[in-house]
Amino acid sequence: MAHYIHFRDPNSKEIEEKLAGIPKCPGTCFFIDVINSTDIKYKTDFSDWGKQLNNTFNFISFLNDFPDNVVKGIGDELMLYIPDEDLFSKTAYNNYFALLEEIYATIDNLVNYPVPNTFLNCKVSIHYCTEVYNISYFEHANDYYGIDIDLTARLMSKAKANRIVMSEKFFTKVKNDLVDKNLRIENTSLANISPVYMEDFKGVPYPTEYRFLDIG
Repeated sequence: MAHYIHFRDPNSKEIEEKLAGIPKCPGTCFFIDVINSTDIKYKTDFSDWGKQLNNTFNFISFLNDFPDNVVKGIGDELMLYIPDEDLFSKTAYNNYFALLEEIYATIDNLVNYPVPNTFLNCKVSIHYCTEVYNISYFEHANDYYGIDIDLTARLMSKAKANRIVMSEKFFTKVKNDLVDKNLRIENTSLANISPVYMEDFKGVPYPTEYRFLDIG
């Protein structure tokens, strides 16, 4: 449950005390964006693009397994945040590798579905977060704030249709799962992962390492 932050006095000592007592909430952040969703609205009728958006969101199956972790939607972009305690309590997708495999499989199915104009393409960014707080400035709303949320959003600038961009921090978590499961990377969806890249993202005071997977 998010900590509700609402103090009318801008110089309140109580808000400082409350914020100081809120723990960090480590977990995995995702941004999922539907590609060309604006363009298609100009080229087709509502009955067509509305149906394709419905199909696309419903086909991202892991959304159904983490309904409480869909934090917000802005236009056709979704933000999910899965705290470690939520992830580890699941039975199907209870580790970082399983999450990545499911996302990869979902996008692969969207790309290669045999009936044209059924789905829209997506792009994804993923980051493992440690500097995140489960707070909301609006009552009864769930939200997360922190520098790692902002970094996940920055990673989207390196994504494109049918691409998953992940921070090296998340990739390390996935590799640790592979070791635990005695799996070789070439036998998984990670077989064609890119080399590590480095980027100076706007507002981030240090370089960020990332990789990507292109699907199709």
